[in-house]
Amino acid sequence: MIALISGTVEDKKEKYLIIVTSGGVGYKVGATTEALSKINVGQSVKLHIYSHIREDAFDLYGFESKSELGLFELLLSVSGIGPKTAITVMSSGSVADVTAAIAKGDTDFFTQTPGLGTKGAQRIIVDLRNKVGAVGDLDLSAEKESENKQITEALKGFGFKEYEAREAVKALPKNSELTIEQKIKLALKSLSR
Repeated sequence: MIALISGTVEDKKEKYLIIVTSGGVGYKVGATTEALSKINVGQSVKLHIYSHIREDAFDLYGFESKSELGLFELLLSVSGIGPKTAITVMSSGSVADVTAAIAKGDTDFFTQTPGLGTKGAQRIIVDLRNKVGAVGDLDLSAEKESENKQITEALKGFGFKEYEAREAVKALPKNSELTIEQKIKLALKSLSR
């Protein structure tokens, strides 16, 4: 089973990349719209891989972070959701967007995915709500969300990847007395460990 591919992007199409490893082997790897927009031909990449094997196909799907791969595998655990639908759902937003839509029960978020109707959206929400956390676990207030976004953007400005920045923001103490600057300093400390 292939778990990780590291190599150079040889070609890029609408839904996949061709990655050539140092051994000279080229792999066709499906990816999210966001990943495809960020990755360029000639760029070195390292992707976490999900291998989908059927009797008539051996498909690879690549993700920049383990959290993306984990969400993809969770989506596949839902009855009736295959890898092509799961990758399209993940192209609708970030890991945080998808998990928030599940937690809030937002069927509209999922029905915008081609080929996924209301029943499929409801099945995703019902099957995964307990796995990604309940609404009570999320602080959805606009003020908090705006502050978290500012901190995330600042951390990205220091060169951290978006998923690293989001994880650092989640780990911050829930003390409202701290300023944004103090929270950024705390997040930088946790990321530098």
